[in-house]
Amino acid sequence: MDRVSIIIPALNEATCLERTLRQLSILNPPAWEVLVVDGGSQDDTAAIPYGIAALHALSAGIRVISSSIAGRSVQMNLGATAATGEILCFLHADTLVPNDIVAVIQKTLSDAEIVGGGFISLMAGSQQTRWGFSLHNYLKTYYAPLLFRPHLFFKGLRLLFGDQVIFCHRTDFWECDGFDAALPIMEEADLCLKLVRRGRLKLVNRVVESSDRRVAHWGEFKSICIYLAIGFLWGFGVDPKYLKQFYEDIR
Repeated sequence: MDRVSIIIPALNEATCLERTLRQLSILNPPAWEVLVVDGGSQDDTAAIPYGIAALHALSAGIRVISSSIAGRSVQMNLGATAATGEILCFLHADTLVPNDIVAVIQKTLSDAEIVGGGFISLMAGSQQTRWGFSLHNYLKTYYAPLLFRPHLFFKGLRLLFGDQVIFCHRTDFWECDGFDAALPIMEEADLCLKLVRRGRLKLVNRVVESSDRRVAHWGEFKSICIYLAIGFLWGFGVDPKYLKQFYEDIR
């Protein structure tokens, strides 16, 4: 089976990275490797992987890569360059995955028509599960490409975002030139537009759990307005560099 490299871009993620790495330590089968790409954190982010590896004797090695530039696109490309697995899986530091994710990814990509995929994102926090936001995240995977790129939707385009844990073959990733390093947001959607030229994208019928910290910080009404505005403006062609001003970093 193709080997799966898990790439985690991180910047000041000490509050959640340990939990994510502990969960990765019990994957069955294990990932081939876990690459944490640190963008210059000012907290203990870069030190956490070494402690987890020592405590759990991970069969999948954890490596920390330092990026001189902070930015998810740049960091994920750097991780993809260093990865040695045939499959790349991009995981946010605040997202938990099912224990059998490696087998699920391998099985999904064994279909020659499928070029990449992602999972159903369940948004949750310490106090509640955001069912409404989670439902919208699921639906936008389908309605966004149907509305804005209908010709590609029927060719297999599904718009997947970072909290859905995107994966693809390394060869296809680089044939598409990876993530656009110039994009501060919407880089995953942009990758989907490039990948669909090579095959179908699949939303796997399994759940991953992502933090609701952005909604908790903004509040539900403001979050809904920002998410919808950015999505629709991007769909109509507004530059993500302009849209980034409305999407502050939350840790």
